[in-house]
Amino acid sequence: MAQISEDALKALQDLEASKPLSIIRLSESISGSNESGQKRSSDVSADTAYGDTSPANLAVDLVHYKELFSKLRFSYIEQVTKERFLRAITSETPLFIEPRENARLESQLLEEKSSLKAQKEEVAKMVAELEIRGKELAARYEQIHLQKATLADLPEKIAELEMNIQNLREANPSPTKLRHPNLNLPLPATLSLLNERESEISTLDAQIRALQAAIPRKARELDRLESELQPLMNQKKTAVTQAKEARQRREDGGIGDLEQKGRFYRAADASLRQMLGVEI
Repeated sequence: MAQISEDALKALQDLEASKPLSIIRLSESISGSNESGQKRSSDVSADTAYGDTSPANLAVDLVHYKELFSKLRFSYIEQVTKERFLRAITSETPLFIEPRENARLESQLLEEKSSLKAQKEEVAKMVAELEIRGKELAARYEQIHLQKATLADLPEKIAELEMNIQNLREANPSPTKLRHPNLNLPLPATLSLLNERESEISTLDAQIRALQAAIPRKARELDRLESELQPLMNQKKTAVTQAKEARQRREDGGIGDLEQKGRFYRAADASLRQMLGVEI
């Protein structure tokens, strides 16, 4: 593992040493070999451009060139206008331009302006796309630098970890087996067992949630049954009390109320049958 990280780090360092990244140097492939060999004529030195290519310096350099090109364009237009005007005045045959020629030139100028405007818009879009791409590449470049720094620290950390593992193995040559067999499983079997236990826990949680949802309904049914059971319990207590009283009277040799009522009803029935002459 350490050898692989060292090889990767060495390959990155060789690549960076052979092809250093620089925005100015990258522009040489676009501007051409002739322009790349020429020395820059602005007051921004070539050493500064090639030496320090930070975003802040590049932005300052870009503003400088914009101002310089604007001044050069103004000077060029001014010089060309003066030259043409002086030639028209000092020439032996003065140049007279007819209105028709002016109209043609104005229409041609409008066409060229519209074409130039379209080209400027296209260039602006390309510049915006290049800026976005440049920011993405800059972010990736910074990330690669961070990863390279991390990769440079990996061999030392890997060696330290390997040393720690070796020390732990020497300190614990024969680890004791635990009594529970599930605690001695390898990692794949442990993960499989963990998934099974988590599935069982999920099933139990679902059952618990279902039972908790059924608790209010069961509580209402229990209240209803208790309300229905209360009169029955009262009747039971009354019947038990009456039975105990009747048993007590019988044990004492007395006649109970029910027996007394029964004798009365039988005597009344017999009297009525005799009076009416009804035979059983």
